[in-house]
Order: sequence, then C-alpha cells, then structure tokens
Amino acid sequence: MSPLREVPDRVSAGSPNPISDMAKYQQMYDYALEDLDRFWLGVAREKITWMKEPSIGLSGSFSEIPDGPLSWFNDGKLNVTESCLDSNLASRGEKIAILWEGDEPDECRRITYNELHGEVCRAANALKELGVSKGDRVIIYMGMVPEAAVAMLACARIGAIHSVVFGGFSAESLRDRVLDCDSRVIITQDEGMRGSRKIPLKDVCDEALEGDTPVQKVLVYRRTGGDVQWDDSRDVWWQDIVPEQSTECAATECDAEDPLFILYTSGSTGMPKGLVHTCGGYITFTSYTHETVFDLREDDVYACMADVGWITGHSYIVYGPLANGATSLMFESIPTYPDAGRYWDMVARHGITIFYTAPTAIRALAAQGNDFVTAHDRSSLRVLGTVGEPINPDAWNWYYDVVGEGRCNIVDTWWQTETGGICITPIAPATPTTGGSATLPIPGIVPLLNDADGNRIDGEGEGLLCLEYPWPGQARTVWGDHPRFVSTYFEHFPGLYFTGDGCKRDSRGYYWITGRVDDVINVSGHRMGTAEFESVLVSHDSVAEAGVVGFPHPIKGSGVYSYIVLQPDETWSMDFADELNLLCRKQIGAHAKIDLFQHVPGLPKTRSGKVMRRILRKVAEGEPDALGDISTLADPSVVDAIKDGAKTL
Repeated sequence: MSPLREVPDRVSAGSPNPISDMAKYQQMYDYALEDLDRFWLGVAREKITWMKEPSIGLSGSFSEIPDGPLSWFNDGKLNVTESCLDSNLASRGEKIAILWEGDEPDECRRITYNELHGEVCRAANALKELGVSKGDRVIIYMGMVPEAAVAMLACARIGAIHSVVFGGFSAESLRDRVLDCDSRVIITQDEGMRGSRKIPLKDVCDEALEGDTPVQKVLVYRRTGGDVQWDDSRDVWWQDIVPEQSTECAATECDAEDPLFILYTSGSTGMPKGLVHTCGGYITFTSYTHETVFDLREDDVYACMADVGWITGHSYIVYGPLANGATSLMFESIPTYPDAGRYWDMVARHGITIFYTAPTAIRALAAQGNDFVTAHDRSSLRVLGTVGEPINPDAWNWYYDVVGEGRCNIVDTWWQTETGGICITPIAPATPTTGGSATLPIPGIVPLLNDADGNRIDGEGEGLLCLEYPWPGQARTVWGDHPRFVSTYFEHFPGLYFTGDGCKRDSRGYYWITGRVDDVINVSGHRMGTAEFESVLVSHDSVAEAGVVGFPHPIKGSGVYSYIVLQPDETWSMDFADELNLLCRKQIGAHAKIDLFQHVPGLPKTRSGKVMRRILRKVAEGEPDALGDISTLADPSVVDAIKDGAKTL
C-alpha cells in the first residue's frame, strides 16, 4: 500500500475551512449523513443568493427517476448570476473576477466584479434585442476568451439555457447539437487562438448551418480580425451590438429546477447526449465544492486550466469561483507555448496560489524534464489539483515533489459531467494524500461498490462505483430523452446512480478510480464513445467493420485503438490510416485521433453476431493471454490472427 503524505504545514496553517483536519472531516461527513436533506438545504441557504429561499431539500429518489426527474430546493426562486455577480459588488466590486491570459504571455486582461457585472448586463440586453427570452437555447461556440464566460452568464441573466460546444468540435458535431436542442442563436468568434495557431470558429459555424437550420442569428466576437464569410441577414458583430447596451439588466426570476445549461457528452450509442443541469442545485454544489475542496481564501489567485467547453470550465472557472467571489484565471493558450514552462511562468507572474489541471498535461510536461519548472518561482502555490481522469502515481509524485516542492497538497478530484461537481477528493487542508487515489467522498456524497451482479462490496475490494443518494449538482435528465437518461445511469443497478467507472477501495477506505467500464474512452479528459469512432470508420467505402477500444497511453492516459476489417480486394496502408484519422477529425473534432490501427481479417463474434469487446480490450492492453473463455466464438481462429497482428505493432 502506498504511504500517505501528510498535509504540509503551509497548507493547513491559517485555513478558514471548517474542514481543517481529519477529525473535522469525519464530524462533518457524519453530520451530513445523518440527514442529507438538512445538510444540503443548509448549504443552499448559507451560500446562495435567493429571491425566494427554499424550504424543501430533495423531492423524489433514484428509485422514482423512471417516472421523472428528481428535484432539489423546488420551492426556491433565484437567478444564479446574483450569486456570481451582484452579491459581490458591495464588498468585492474592485476585486479581479476574471484574470485572462491570452495566447501570447503579454496578452492579459483583468476584469473586476463591477466590470464583469456591467459586461454581462450589456450582453444580456443584446441577446434580448436578438430575440432571446427565458427558456430559449443558445449555443456558445467560442475559444477561451472572457466573452465566453460573459456569454454564459448573460444567458443565465435572462433565463436562457446555454449549451457550450467545445471549440475543437467539427461542423457536423456542432450541427448535431444545434438541431438536438433547437437553438435559434449561436454565439461564436471570428477565429480562436491556440499555441499561435488560428482556429476558424466562424467558418466551422457557417458550415454547420448549411441546409435546414433553426438558427436565426449568429453573434460573432471579433478576436483576431481575420477575414470571415458574412451573412448580413443573420450575422451580427459582438462589437457592434453589445457595447451600446445598458449596463443594467434585471435578473430574471427562475425556479430552482429551471434548466441552467445543457452540456453534451459522448455516450456508448454514438449519439451525444445533452445533460441538463438546473439552477439551484448546480450553483449550490459547485460553490460548496469549490470553496471546500480547494480551501479557498479571500486573497487567492485561482487558476483552472480547463476549457469552458467542458464541465470543468463551467463549474470551476465560471460558476463555482464567481459564486465564491474568487479571482478566476482563464487561459487561452496551451501549456507548451512558447515553451514547456508556460504554466510555471504564469504562476510566477500572477502569483497563482491554487492550480488545477489535467493528468495529461502533467505527464506531458514531466516528459520535458524539470528545468522548465525550476526556472520559475512557484513559491506562491499552496494547493495543486488534478481533474479529468485518474492520475498515475509517477505523475502525481512529480507534480508533488517538483512542481509543488513538497509544500502543496494535491487534490486529485473524481467527478463527471453528470455529477456537476467534485464528489471524491482530498480536502486541501485536511486529507493525507497518496499518489493515484482520489481518497474520500466529500460530505453529502455516499459512494458504494457493487459487483457485476449488484451485490454490495463492503470494506476493502474492487467493483463498480455507484452513488447511493442524490446530491444537488447532479444532472436531471437528457434533453428531450428522459428514457435514455434512465437507461444509461439507473437501469444497471436500480435505486443507485451507476457512474460507469471501476474502482478499488483500500483498507483505509480510500477510493482508487480504475477507469471506464462501459464503451466510453477517456482521452486526455475528453470522453468519446467507441461507437462514435466506429460509425465514422465504417462510413468509409473501403471499411467493412471496425472495432474501437481504449488502451493505456503514457501521456494521454488512454489512447484509441482501432481494429479495421477492410472490404474484399482493399489493401491496408498507413496512408489509409491517415485518411481515416482525417475523417474522424472532420466528423467528430480535432481531439478525435486514433493512436493505433490494426488491420484484422475479422472481429471476434459470438454465434449470435455480438462482438466480444473483452477480447479486443485485452489485446489492446497487452494482455493477449488473459482472454478468458472464448468457447462461444463463431470463429476462434480470428483471435489468433488478432493476437499475432498485435505483436507487429
């Protein structure tokens, strides 16, 4: 068992956190467990600004979800922007709310809470002028500029439902999301910037809107001044309409259970699912977890390196930090531009105290050596965090010893788009840590492990991670398809939320996430369904069948491994592999890359025609002798061919 690292004195000293040591953690966890409704209702009343304070905690249960979404605080009324903006004006009006660093290190903007409030109101008024009203869906397809956060908050200000689409997604992926939520307005920009490379966001948007589309207006923020196509009847420059608006816009009253946003995530069926997060529960959960886990203090400079196109950017760049009156850094570029010291240069220049990034970035930077780190002053750092995927112990130890110099606790956070916020994690000033373990659940979260047959595993063991009791931040449904929500998360183990992750629990009660057990691959924090890849691959005329699985990757955590069966008389070549990858990039997005192709004569199938993915996974993971029973295969010789072919890769 890995040794525990005690909390460094610098992290625990002077902490305002009510959970400042393990005794207080246990006391708070037990208090929450006694009455979870009372606990979360108390958090909601204490931390959130309400127009009408709720008197009800949870309504419904996991067992009742097939009949309709459960709810939290459903007699409460609020607008989340009042917690994020208005509540901070009197005491923090001149405090920096968003600290933005652009693609180049000398591109910086510092936006105060007063200024952010004014900009959000201007953008909200502009959206109203474009015909957006409460309940309308607005797609946001932007890079990491402050206006992306402004756009999100502007939608929330008027009760519109935003759906942020990652700026690396393809036109086809963007079109799918526009059609699914029936969006009539898109907010985008001329071009994005990332590592000195221009990203043609407006061009992709134009391509997505070809043919029949519900979109009537496209609001375009001018970032680079690059040439773009223009439709005068549809397109509107942000700089032409937003600055002229009033800096006052009354916050629209919303029910606690009104949708705040839709965020699409990959599923095993190949079609993305639009997870719906609601106003009251989501802002309660993100505010509480952000303050508690990271041990937030008034003078912190908090930096989350995620993109607002993902849930981490929603919860821990925008909503959680702003609801807590924090200074939140937004970063437009990449960690290796102009060199691999970019992160640590930012830490030194901005005095960053809390730094939150993905294991993929940590592994990639560790591979560059220590000099890029030690060249910069990191004495301001107090808390380090990881998010998006499990972190291997070697990368964790490098992060702790080299980046943090043993002075910072690492909060290795486990959570999902579906959970809305952090669920299992160390708490910075309290939890002894060990590389590779997410440690313990936060107060109010009740995990359990089941075996494949639904039998509960108590104590030390390994199984499938479930959550036993609802929590406020969880997604409520899939947009327009509640049966899919039920079948994905609640049918496998009735009465429980099934996370789709495998997990070990050690003798200390610490949780170790072992990765996805469904047909979703987590690549550098990007969740992609294997069916998405397979659908693209078989769309090529030369491909008869395709099987896609994940495999361990030294940098990305998980890589994508594809088994290809060609049509008769077709010949395999690496040029053809490049062609298939370009097809994936075009139809899914720039992040969709197959790392290894294997040309095979067939896929391992049972006599009923079902592909035995277990075999494909084991071969891809380098365990060809651990395939288990293959007696039900229609053609066992296919397995030998697959195993032999894998040896040559």
